[in-house]
Formats: sequence, C-alpha cells, structure tokens
Amino acid sequence: MGRRKKKPLPLLEDVEIRDAGAEGKAVARVDEKVLFVPFGAPGDVVDVQVYKKKRHFLEGRIVALKKASPYRVEPRCKHFGLCGGCKWQHLDYAYQKVFKQKQVKDALDRIAKVPYPEINAIIGSEKIYYYRNKLEFTFSNRKWLTEFDPVATEDNPVETRGLGFHLPGKFDKILDIEECFLQKDPSNAIRLAVKDFAIEKNYSFYNVREQQGFLRNMIVRTSSTGDLMVVVIFGEEHPENIRELMTFLAEKFPQITSLMYVVNPKNNDSIYDLETRLFKGKDHILEVMQPARPDRKPLYFKVGPKSFYQTNPEQARKLYQTAHDFAGFAGNELVYDLYTGTGTIALFIAPSVKKVVGIESVEEAVVHARKNAAENDIANVEFHAGDMAKLLDEEFIAQHGHPDVLVTDPPRAGMHPKVIRQILETAPEKIVYVSCNPATQARDIALLDEKYRIEKVQPVDMFPQTHHVENVVLLVKK
Repeated sequence: MGRRKKKPLPLLEDVEIRDAGAEGKAVARVDEKVLFVPFGAPGDVVDVQVYKKKRHFLEGRIVALKKASPYRVEPRCKHFGLCGGCKWQHLDYAYQKVFKQKQVKDALDRIAKVPYPEINAIIGSEKIYYYRNKLEFTFSNRKWLTEFDPVATEDNPVETRGLGFHLPGKFDKILDIEECFLQKDPSNAIRLAVKDFAIEKNYSFYNVREQQGFLRNMIVRTSSTGDLMVVVIFGEEHPENIRELMTFLAEKFPQITSLMYVVNPKNNDSIYDLETRLFKGKDHILEVMQPARPDRKPLYFKVGPKSFYQTNPEQARKLYQTAHDFAGFAGNELVYDLYTGTGTIALFIAPSVKKVVGIESVEEAVVHARKNAAENDIANVEFHAGDMAKLLDEEFIAQHGHPDVLVTDPPRAGMHPKVIRQILETAPEKIVYVSCNPATQARDIALLDEKYRIEKVQPVDMFPQTHHVENVVLLVKK
C-alpha cells in the first residue's frame, strides 16, 4: 500500500496581523490557532502561505501585502527579509519601542503575576543604526543572496564564495552581506576588501559540512575611543597565505590599532580555548564610559579579542545608570554583583558604595575584571570566579559579608533556582534585577515574590531594529 500523500499546506487570504510577538515574528489568529508571520507588522492585511503546521500554531510567510500597517516604514537594508539580524526594520522606531514596552508588561502580567507599579516609559536609543561595536562575519564556500540555492554549471559559472551572516536557523547557509547598517565605518569596507582579496588570491572559504577551508570567520570591533580591532579566524595553518592576507589588511587599513588572528581547526566556531596571535598593534582596544557620579573620572576598559563588552556602549551606560539610580545608594552599602562579567556594573557603581563583591562563572572574565579595577584605581571591589549556584552559599556570605543590595544581570536563561533560594535566605534589603529577557526575569520575580515586591520597572532598548529589550526591576523586601 502506497504512502498517503500529505495534504498541501494552505494559502490563507486576507489575514489581519494583530500583534508583534516573540522572536520578532508578527502574530495573527486563524480558526482559533495562532499564526506566526515573520516580517509582518500589526495592522497589515496579508495573504500568507503556511509552511509549518503544528497542533496549536501555524507559521507562514507573506506572499501578498493587501493593506499595509500604519506602523510600516521602508526597510533601509537590501538584505531585509532574509537576514535574521534586524527583523523589525520595517516598523517605525516609535512603534518598535511601544511593542518592546508591551513585551515587558505582558511578561509581568502573564508570567510573574504579581502586583507592579506603572512601568516607566522605555529609554530609547538615539542611534537606531550603526550602534554596535562588534560584528562577527562567517566565510562560506556557498553564499546565499536569495532563498534559492546558487547553481553553478560549466555554461553558467556562479561565484559562490561569500562573507556575511548565518541565515536564521541554518548552520550551513551564509548570507553574503553587501552592506550592513549595524556597525560604523570602516566595518563594511574591511569586510568587502577582505572578501575581494581572498577571491582574487583564490583562498578557499570554509565548508561547514565538510569542516574544511582556509578562511573561517572575522571579528570587527570598534570603540568610542577610535580604536579598531580586526581578528581573522583561519580554518587551516598556511603561514604564507596568513601573512599575505594580514599584511594586506595592515596596509589597506592603517587605522586598525589591533590586528590579530587565530587558527581554528576544530569542529566548532568557539575561539575561547585557542591562542590569539598578534600581527600588528596592541592586543586590546580601549573603551571609555562616563561613571555614574559626574565628579569621578571616566572609566576605561581594556577589551581583548575574547572579552565580553556590551555591544551598544551608549545604551549600556543608560542601563547601568538606571541600575545605579534604582538602588538609591547612601554610600555605606555592601553590594553583591552577580554575573559580573568583566566587572562593568561593579566598577560603575563602586564610587557610590562602601564595597562591591562581584561573582562570575567565567574565570577569564574575572581576570579582566580585576585588571579593569586596578587600571581604574578602584580599590573597593573584589571579584570571585565560580559556578553561581555552588559559590553563593552561607559560607561565602559569612566570609564576605551580608549584602545590603544585590545587583544581578544573568544570561538569557535567567537565574538558577538554587541562586534564587540563596537570595531569599540571604534577604538583602534591595535587589536590582537587570535582564536581557523579560520572560525569564518575570519567572524569577514570581519566585522572589515570597519576600520581595516590585518597586520600579524600567525597560531600556539596547538593540533597535530587533525585538530584543532589556529591563531593570527594583525589588524591595516586603
């Protein structure tokens, strides 16, 4: 007996988009089912071709725009609709902020389910383009300019080598980027020059399926001080070709202050366990941030090729200022800073308090945090490396003192239940919770509700043209 043919997935006509949903996908309802539509805008009336049908939801792509939403604007980037980087470029920035604010409210209403005061108006970004200080590009022996596979034949040769970003959800498909509006010059010029030079020299671009090829990745980091770092990641050790490409970069872009490379023959893209080799200049760039207190000198941070530093530094300062102001420091507090990273928040608030104890799981980040403290002449901070769920216990608190204020800025997954239990046992007077994921923040707030109430809520937009939103909540002991 032959296999039953699958029913073709439907084409839905005149669908009205109702909301801007999770992961940047717009939301509609059809026959009591939720329909997720990438690149839609609330208020659109569209025809949608369904490409995924599940029990409780559908996913589809817009095939015809019947009526455009009043929130729509013309996307600036020619790669919009395929690149996964700036999925909200078609929404007017004023409305992006409205939907981000709504995301925070929805998370508190649906997940935290606890009382909260009126949410402060979101702090928007003055720059809505060219705000990132770091981009990572990937070389590929097969580039994608559209959804369709480039096909090369003897009669019709197609140049398939590309340098750009991963297509959303596709580990082996790289979208060749001609111009990106996320990072200031000379980021675009460097990427295009390296690609052209590599094609001219016939270097092999990485084949992710076979895990071989000479050129693999490239990181470009800019800074507010004018420093510029370029790190080229090679898949194979070919000293002459490496020297040739690095010399080309050094001569073509003399403004590069830190030119480095890594050889990565592994099966994954991570370079954290690999040696970074300096070709020219310094092994770091310098980032500067004005401190919370205007009477103090600016903070300087050395950012290495593997260092984490907030990718939108101007908004990061507003985020940290919010956290600082929410805490309402009197000057005599002992503060714990959980998930401290390279110590940016800890050093930012240190002049306003008696002492800050920073905790971080990544040992290398703690080394950088200590260096940053020393180089900024800040003595009232100390940093400890370890797994938060294991390190933060009664013994640690007995040794380092009972915190008056606890600042936490966890990764997207939020805090481990053990960490929350320990916070509840420690019971500092105030908790300032900084989050890049309002959903996991709301989940954690529900658990902290046993002893804490929400006093203030402040969303901050760090990533214009995307659905991401940061949120700062002040929790006060009941």
